[in-house]
Amino acid sequence: AMMDNRFATALVIACVLSLISTIYMAASIGTDFWYEYHTLSPAENVSEAGRSIWEEFFSKEADEKTYTDALFRCNGTVGLWRRCITVPKNSHWYSPPENDMTTNCISFSLSDQFMEKYIEPGNHNSGTDLNRTYLWRLQFLLPFVSIGLMCFGALIGLCACACRSLYPAIATGVLHFLAGLCTLGLVGCYVAGIELLHKKLPLPDDVRGEFGWSFCLACVSAPLQFMAAALFIWAARTNRKEFTLLKAYRVA
Repeated sequence: AMMDNRFATALVIACVLSLISTIYMAASIGTDFWYEYHTLSPAENVSEAGRSIWEEFFSKEADEKTYTDALFRCNGTVGLWRRCITVPKNSHWYSPPENDMTTNCISFSLSDQFMEKYIEPGNHNSGTDLNRTYLWRLQFLLPFVSIGLMCFGALIGLCACACRSLYPAIATGVLHFLAGLCTLGLVGCYVAGIELLHKKLPLPDDVRGEFGWSFCLACVSAPLQFMAAALFIWAARTNRKEFTLLKAYRVA
């Protein structure tokens, strides 16, 4: 089936959208700005109390309540893989409070990602909070499923180019559509997880929380995946119809 210019253009645009959404998705997974806390009075960070907060944040035993309190108090940011706080570079008690600040991060281990969340964060005896546990696990797994589906779609697309056929573009479109659903699911799980956490651990009065740019990249990635899917499917279906009509015309 020879390709008309319209189909070629649709496929090129779909491939570009697919590439951009993959880059956005990879960038959002790899960065730590899914959620940001802004502390209005971080002066206490330099005090002894501040130092004990940081030490607990970086300890292996830090539970959800411990590290969330530190995030509140120290202009924290949270990604899918890491949590970060901003602390003074030289934490001597005699150094002035307006000294240089530095951002220190600690990664969530694989066991952290699958660990149970408790009904009362930090209290192991309060029972498992199933909603938050599964939302957290999904927000960890879904982005990888999404990127995997798009890469698989790209492989099928390359095979389609090699075979000079547009039929596999339908499969590529369907995979991109499923990837878009996974990305939407990820965004939904993350928002729900944050809302439920803040119900259990309300933000202090002088702390403001907001979704960061890493989260926005994932939000933008989903519509791009759906648009790419629609273009792939449209090009393949319309081309197939025209090819069938052409064959019928020749036979007649």
